Order: sequence, then structure tokens, then C-alpha cells
Amino acid sequence: MLRCESLTQTYLSGGRPLTVLNDITFSLERGGFLAVVGPSGSGKTTLLGLLAGLDRPTRGKVNLDGQDLGSLNEDQRAKLRAEKVGFVFQSFQLIPTLTARENVQVPLELRGEAAETRAQELLERMGLGDRAHHYPAQLSGGEQQRVALARAFSIRPQILFADEPTGNLDAHTGATIIELMVSLNRELGTTLVLVTHDHDLASLARRTIRLSDGRVVEDSGAGAAG
Repeated sequence: MLRCESLTQTYLSGGRPLTVLNDITFSLERGGFLAVVGPSGSGKTTLLGLLAGLDRPTRGKVNLDGQDLGSLNEDQRAKLRAEKVGFVFQSFQLIPTLTARENVQVPLELRGEAAETRAQELLERMGLGDRAHHYPAQLSGGEQQRVALARAFSIRPQILFADEPTGNLDAHTGATIIELMVSLNRELGTTLVLVTHDHDLASLARRTIRLSDGRVVEDSGAGAAG
């Protein structure tokens, strides 16, 4: 489902090159669940952005579901993301002027699909059926993240990227969010890539990659995923 080869990302900092990622190579099978861990500044979020095609690497390749992202222009990458990729962020990224259900409907409506019924079904799955008409400001952090998760899964993505999805939540609420993600991974076969500082959450993944100073220093699935 996902493969990167010799992935390297370098930026200019104070007029000097700063290498954030250095020669990252791994692959992930369809339906897999990967956690990327490491200290702040190790390159986790940068890696996630490259894998999702949100940014272009300085060197190396990313192949997502058979597509070489480097061969696509920005519009083509955006189309690929709209069709196959879901995102969950630490800061929820909900539209404040839309209700919970309207937020979930957005990706479906952009694709020209009937949205209201599926959005309501997903919110009920998240335990938010009676909160559908509430705005983000009227919801707790855990409720907002469940809305964001429902939105991410609304298009039935083939792969879901989650960047510190429990970072703004207490331990109990965070565990609930991860349980929902894991159950959807199992039921729908959605590939999950999770960036987290929380090693307890990372332990739920079937594979863990540890970054340090932009390099892979540990890969629990090395040699197992091709």
C-alpha cells in the first residue's frame, strides 16, 4: 500500500542546509498499522507529510497504492488524497462554522456523493448521534476528535494518516480514540500510519518505526513487509 525509498528532506536554515530526514526506506502492506515514534525534532511529522504527498522530498520516492507521488503534479496529488487518504490531526482541524454532521459531510460533498445519511451513521458509530447539530465550540476535545475521525473515514479511505491524534486529549479519552481507529482498521481494512509520542499508544500498532535525528534507528517490522 505504501513504500518509500531513500527518502531525504533538506531545508535551508540560516543559509545552511538542514537535513530533517535522511535516507528513509520501508514499505507497509495493505491493511497494516504502523506507528512512527521518536523525540520532538526527529522528523516524524515531516515524514508523514511526504508519505501523504503534502510535500515533495529533496531526494527519494514515495509510492502510494501503486502511484509514484513524484510523477504527479499538485492537482493530481490532491485528487489522489481526496479519493484514497484520510487525515486526523492533533488540533482536530474542524470548520468552526459548521455543525458536527456538516463537518463530516464536507469530504463526501466535495466528491458529489450523498452525504447526510452516511455522516449521521458515522457520528452514531462514534457515539455522537445526539451531538450532530452541535458546533465544534460546543463539543469537548474528545468529541471534536471523534468528529474528525468520522470525517476522515467518511470517504472510506484506503489509508489514514494520524499526526498525534491524542496529543490534546487526556489518557482515557485518547485511548477511546485509538480504540475506534483500531476497530475501523480491522473492520474496513484501512491502512493506518500513526505518529505519536505516546509509547503506550504505539504499542497497539502491529509495527513500530523509531526515528532519531531523521534516521530510522529501529523497525520492528524490518524485513517482514517487503
